[in-house]
Amino acid sequence: MPKLLYHTGACSLAPHIVLEWIGAPYEAQPVEFGSQELLAINPSGAVPALIEDDGWVLTQAGAILRYLADKHPEADLAGDTGPRGAAELDRWSSFLTGDLHPGFFPIFTPQRYTTSREKADLDAVQEAGRRLVRRYLGLLARHLDGRDWILGRRSVIDAYAFPMLRWAAKMLPEGTGGWPDLQALHDRLASDGAVMRVLAREAGKAGG
Repeated sequence: MPKLLYHTGACSLAPHIVLEWIGAPYEAQPVEFGSQELLAINPSGAVPALIEDDGWVLTQAGAILRYLADKHPEADLAGDTGPRGAAELDRWSSFLTGDLHPGFFPIFTPQRYTTSREKADLDAVQEAGRRLVRRYLGLLARHLDGRDWILGRRSVIDAYAFPMLRWAAKMLPEGTGGWPDLQALHDRLASDGAVMRVLAREAGKAGG
């Protein structure tokens, strides 16, 4: 069965949720950043990593999510069919990978973005990150106006957005309450039985 390497609280939560939605057997294994175990699988030291039965390794959350959606069409997690449906999946996956997700990096690790170690300078870097995150959350909220799901029905893209909505709720002083559609998407996902199982598993760092 496929094995997912994840780190609690990271974007690897997204494929973990998708694997649970699919319902096929899989293994989920927690790993620590910088561990030899993770570096042996993915030299970049990042999660998620998906290992198939034949040893093939796939990294990058967006690629894993697209692969799982294509591998399990019966789960109906790719949004609309046809070229435009596929393009919408790729568009929003790219938005989350290339825009929203990187906006959090200066908040999480401001020391990477300045040679100064003065608190005021680190605080300024974090505030710049918060401004980026707010901008991209606003774009996502505008898209969600009148929609329950990012692609019109539940998909891998909603699972991908979920960890970022959780980060925003924690890392922005105002949380996500100012974007009712984003908060509704977060709450809709948080109340899903499969999502709750994954969150409980990751909180306990239990495999399976």
